[in-house]
Amino acid sequence: MKFFSYILVYRRFLLVVFTLLILLPLPLILRTKEAECAYILFVVAIFWLTEALPLSVTALLPGLMFPMFGIIPSKKVASAYFKDFHLLLIGVICLATSTEKWNLHKRIALRMVTMVGVNPAWLTLGFMSSTAFLSMWLSNTSTAAMVMPIVEAVAQQIISAEAEVEATQMTYISGSTNYGLETDENVNGHETSERKEKTKPVPGYSNDAGKISSKMEIEKNSGTGNKYRTKKDHMMCKLMCLCIAYSSTIGGLTTITGTSTNLIFAEHFNTRYPDCHCINFGSWFLMSFPAAIIILLLSWIWLQWLFLGFNFKEMARCGKTATAKQKACAEVIKQEYQKLGPIRYQEIVTLVLFIVMALLWFSRDPGFMPGWSVLFSEYPGFATDSTVALLVGLLFFLIPAKRLTKTIPTGETVASDYSPLITWKEFQSFMPWDIAILVGGGFALADGCEESGLSKWIGNKLSPLGSLPVWLIILISSLLVTSLTEVASNPATITLLLPILSPLAEAIQVNPLYILLPSTLCTSFAFLLPVANPPNAIVFSYGHLKVTDMVKAGLGVNIVGVAVVMLGMFTWIVPMFDLHTYPSWAPAVSNETIP
Repeated sequence: MKFFSYILVYRRFLLVVFTLLILLPLPLILRTKEAECAYILFVVAIFWLTEALPLSVTALLPGLMFPMFGIIPSKKVASAYFKDFHLLLIGVICLATSTEKWNLHKRIALRMVTMVGVNPAWLTLGFMSSTAFLSMWLSNTSTAAMVMPIVEAVAQQIISAEAEVEATQMTYISGSTNYGLETDENVNGHETSERKEKTKPVPGYSNDAGKISSKMEIEKNSGTGNKYRTKKDHMMCKLMCLCIAYSSTIGGLTTITGTSTNLIFAEHFNTRYPDCHCINFGSWFLMSFPAAIIILLLSWIWLQWLFLGFNFKEMARCGKTATAKQKACAEVIKQEYQKLGPIRYQEIVTLVLFIVMALLWFSRDPGFMPGWSVLFSEYPGFATDSTVALLVGLLFFLIPAKRLTKTIPTGETVASDYSPLITWKEFQSFMPWDIAILVGGGFALADGCEESGLSKWIGNKLSPLGSLPVWLIILISSLLVTSLTEVASNPATITLLLPILSPLAEAIQVNPLYILLPSTLCTSFAFLLPVANPPNAIVFSYGHLKVTDMVKAGLGVNIVGVAVVMLGMFTWIVPMFDLHTYPSWAPAVSNETIP
């Protein structure tokens, strides 16, 4: 028994050692560059899937192993760890740092929620919409972490308001004080139930007003000990948690900068196919925005029906007389917004820079008209989305966060201390260096597969798949990616599969975008498990959900996501990229139209 306890303690170390040793015959026996690169690929893949080493540490292995096996020189492999992607990431993180530092993200979220009203169904849609919008520009993780405390406060107030209303009704019916509302410590007191509810702290969902009826079901969450007055209250908490987790992921699909998997795809694609200038911020938005809207709405309907039922009659009451529950909910949102005070100078500047960055991204090369990139026609392709991100990002370090002058007690106007909107220390605390290294390792891995000939070998072996219908190939690859991303990190999954899927598309003479676009989008569909992605883990930590709840809800959202992506690939996305024709910018094969 002691022996197994040692194995359990040192399981990660043993996994690293045995993986390296068990796979070692592959390069020793075959002695080809393809086999040596395959050995490195398998080792990195296993370490990424099992997280035997931290993901970013595993990403450094190609920089160590490729020179040792004579596949790529150290100087060349090192250059793969910092590319155009990293400059784009730096600019985006500057914006995210300023947005979160000055609470602009919270103001946007609360304003969007107030616009949809306080009807429970519409309120849920409001939270989902605001979360998805923020996730387009901020990381999915920080968006979920910011919105969840607001959602928690709203849920608590809804439950508390219902308890007060029922307590008041019961007191009116009985004509006397309902002692079931009083705590043991104040059983002889004369406080009204309303006063007790107002003065009582609300750390969770443990409301003494919930004792009003013995017929009410009291559920207790085993993880946190939170009490729910009724099963409906518990279902509402589950619904709100999952809406935040899923909408933060869905919103990230919309822009190239919305999630790391989109950025990884863009850099891989532009590096492998430099003659194709079809993937930029504007084209990606036009391609993915309709899909994200459809997935968001269908997910809202699915979650609403699954946990609370879809009451069309109740939804139609929106704008009419609000119930006590809805009034309490609106009051919480109003109080949260009032805490922010009037919009400040720093928020205005951040919002203006945010709009400028978005407009410059869209207008650089919109496709249907000349963009501002024609001003640099002498150097075509030199200015990219990262150029815009860096330009705006640098302004956050230059524009002062305070007024340039201040008045001292003597009445004299003097220069105030200069401090920019963000500091380097604040930027560093937001910068995801682990993702930057992970992506660099993926680029190095892709370079190694290309240099060694492994990509070409894989493509030749997969060429028999060309006999299958294109839609079936896309469906198989999408389902494979969706399944793998549930147990592996999203960046690791897409980084691992892009060097395999690209030669597959080339070998079967299909436009690479036909395979890579749906696979990239499906990499974000990690909805089943708490450990599948950070937003899931954040909402799960609040204690309202069980794993079975997330699996049941996530399975439906996964099906919706894959179905909508498949629909898009054969409708509005086809004419955008001329997907039915094998392009001239892909490796030379016979240029023919795919049936």
